[in-house]
Amino acid sequence: MISRRKALPAVIVAALVSPCSAETVYVSNEKDNTISIIDGETLATVGTIAVGRRPRGIGLSQDKKKLFAAVSDDNRIDIIDLATRKVEGSLPSGPDPELFVVHPDGKRLFVANEDDNQVSVIAIPERRIIGEIEVGVEPEGMGASPDGRIVVNTSETTSMLHVIDAETLEVLDNLLVDTRPRVAQVSADNRQIWVSSELRGSVEVFDAQAREALAKITFEIPSISPEFVQAVGIQLTRDGTRAYVALGPANRVAEIDAKSYKVLRMYLVGQRVWQLALSPDEKRLYTANGASNDASVIDLEHGRVIKSIPVGRSPWGIVAAP
Repeated sequence: MISRRKALPAVIVAALVSPCSAETVYVSNEKDNTISIIDGETLATVGTIAVGRRPRGIGLSQDKKKLFAAVSDDNRIDIIDLATRKVEGSLPSGPDPELFVVHPDGKRLFVANEDDNQVSVIAIPERRIIGEIEVGVEPEGMGASPDGRIVVNTSETTSMLHVIDAETLEVLDNLLVDTRPRVAQVSADNRQIWVSSELRGSVEVFDAQAREALAKITFEIPSISPEFVQAVGIQLTRDGTRAYVALGPANRVAEIDAKSYKVLRMYLVGQRVWQLALSPDEKRLYTANGASNDASVIDLEHGRVIKSIPVGRSPWGIVAAP
């Protein structure tokens, strides 16, 4: 089933917005050097934050009081105070940081530096690099297991998934995956690693301990040529029942049964959907649509897209904060 992207009338949107939907959504705008702020109650853009050049990956601190933004052309991670909505400082990184993950200990940031084939480890309180891990060519995706034991990284050109010991910083395993892997996510129970492949338009699922392949998920969309089906952003629900995958220029988000690995439905969203964010209560999914300069809002309880929200130019990363 494909949900229509056309926004619903305001009265219907209001009916679908529950009082608990008061999250704040942040979107990085790659060409504007800004972060857009979306109010989760009104579903409107309520402000912008100026950051460094070419912001891409963004993520929240463990206490949800700070927002980190990888500003790729400035080779650093900007730190935004969410109370003041201003940049309060920065963290060093390697050249061209793209995606990163905040370790569950809240003290370290693992950053994929696209131009030097390394993952940098940054001590957040001290604001300094404390480790560098050699990985494949053009590292991008970063994920961490909730128990903090492993960190995972994808390298686009090498087409590999790298499994890293979060304490020793040693690479435990290098797994071949489909062409141009983008995003890697570890499931909430620490048992699985999900990896998206942009050029093959697939998602592979691995056993996190045995590092063996469990499934490969592909996507077919009537009237859409296979080369336009490009898997990028991934979001996994905490209960392990659902996975959501952004399909790039296919302008769809796939909803997957995370137990059977079957595609349940497709949501028609904005153009070149890139990254995704689940709301804290997991009742909504927000999408960053890089070519239509907007964010789509999917009501997961009712199974439909309820709004398109204009943001800046070339939205790339997106997160939802309580």
